[in-house]
Amino acid sequence: MPSPQLLVLFGSQTGTAQDVSERLGREARRRRLGCRVQALDSYPVVNLINEPLVIFVCATTGQGDPPDNMKNFWGFIFRKNLPSTALCQMDFAVLGLGDSSYAKFNFVAKKLHRRLLQLGGSALLPVCLGDDQHELGLPSKFTLLFLQEAPSTGSEGQRVAHPGSQEPPSESKPFLAPMISNQRVTGPSHFQDVRLIEFDILGSGISFAAGDVVLIQPSNSAAHVQRFCQVLGLDPDQLFMLQPREPDVSSPTRLPQPCSMRHLVSHYLDIASVPRRSFFELLACLSLHELEREKLLEFSSAQGQEELFEYCNRPRRTILEVLCDFPHTAAAIPPDYLLDLIPAIRPRAFSIASSLLIHPSRLQILVAVVQFQTRLKEPRRGLCSSWLASLDPGQGPVRVPLWVRPGSLAFPETPDTPVIMVGPGTGVAPFRAAIQERVAQGQTGNFLFFGCRWRDQDFYWESEWQELEKRDCLTLIPAFSREQEQKVYVQHRLRELGSLVWELLDHQAMPSPCQRTSRKP
Repeated sequence: MPSPQLLVLFGSQTGTAQDVSERLGREARRRRLGCRVQALDSYPVVNLINEPLVIFVCATTGQGDPPDNMKNFWGFIFRKNLPSTALCQMDFAVLGLGDSSYAKFNFVAKKLHRRLLQLGGSALLPVCLGDDQHELGLPSKFTLLFLQEAPSTGSEGQRVAHPGSQEPPSESKPFLAPMISNQRVTGPSHFQDVRLIEFDILGSGISFAAGDVVLIQPSNSAAHVQRFCQVLGLDPDQLFMLQPREPDVSSPTRLPQPCSMRHLVSHYLDIASVPRRSFFELLACLSLHELEREKLLEFSSAQGQEELFEYCNRPRRTILEVLCDFPHTAAAIPPDYLLDLIPAIRPRAFSIASSLLIHPSRLQILVAVVQFQTRLKEPRRGLCSSWLASLDPGQGPVRVPLWVRPGSLAFPETPDTPVIMVGPGTGVAPFRAAIQERVAQGQTGNFLFFGCRWRDQDFYWESEWQELEKRDCLTLIPAFSREQEQKVYVQHRLRELGSLVWELLDHQAMPSPCQRTSRKP
């Protein structure tokens, strides 16, 4: 399969736009993306109809005039006889380089962006406007307008889908599901903490089938939020309004207006993630401390990638920990740049481990709590699994933002089609949902290969499987890898019993007790 091709076209008067374009070209090639970089007037503009992906980098000169090396292109692109579908095959982005002290700030970039849309091009993002007057060259995407006092009406909160709503829960409007139980299902001496968590989805409008997944929006721990605010010198209770700098940019739907700094850090900024190279690039621009800035520039350079990997990626050092290592820089970060610097927390997907036919208005998941050690003193912890494990509905009401989407697993609808399922460890979760659903519908021929370490430590749903076996609704083939000298895994059981399973499949003519006592959906 041919690699995608990027074309970077620039209009430059003093060389700045050309320098930026060549840097874009280097970054593209570093990411294995084929890239050409050309001045606009040296490119045969009639070929633009065949270009799938183009970035335009253009300066503005004089009183809103294009640079000399794009004037021919400028005259051609504004011909009135060009059809409105001329560039319908092209995805594009426009980066303008200008000076806000001039009346026609970035006039060329703005006008070019509108014209490309008129000709059928598809914009990858709103026009980007660099400002030579700005201390960083590129202003922040948002401005935080701090409020002196709390507004008299309204309250801070997340946009959520309310019970009885006609609109199904989604990422922009999740359902705040009450947590019913949070039970550890591995033995106390087992190395892995695995939780069976149940939610009440009554009135949510959520519906799902076996194989579907639930997405959960996690939050940062209170201790991490407090530490972050201390390092950056932020008041957690400070309220602000988030205002986009450009009219085409909208505020994140997950953030309320007004919003507190605590809410922003707790529910939106992914301070527990491992930072990318671009994080160090922007942090270096924001740094006022000479020694720290020098190190940040080294980390963001091509020559410093090996050292950056050893410092950050190999030990899985988080954004919060990096900021603690660069305290002078962290304390000087303008709040306006927080959303440019730190990515948003992404939802985590979990296989649904229950069926609505057996557990109406309930949704269950099986969660392995992620924790491991690197050379850093503090253990590495999974954000979502650790957050879920910390929630205790026995201490008071707990609500978790979630929504459901179709999964990639599909099960046969015909009752006489047998299914062989292989689910080692927590991978058995979606098959538990499928078995519950199939048994409730009277479907037989359920074969489950399950693997774990110890029968008495991590044999999930052992009693449930045994009860289904007694009713001839399930054939269970377990493998316990640590209960004998020679390790036995699921794949060994598959090789040993594969022929036996096929033999059993050939004798499915007689109805089983499972069929005779099945529940109707």
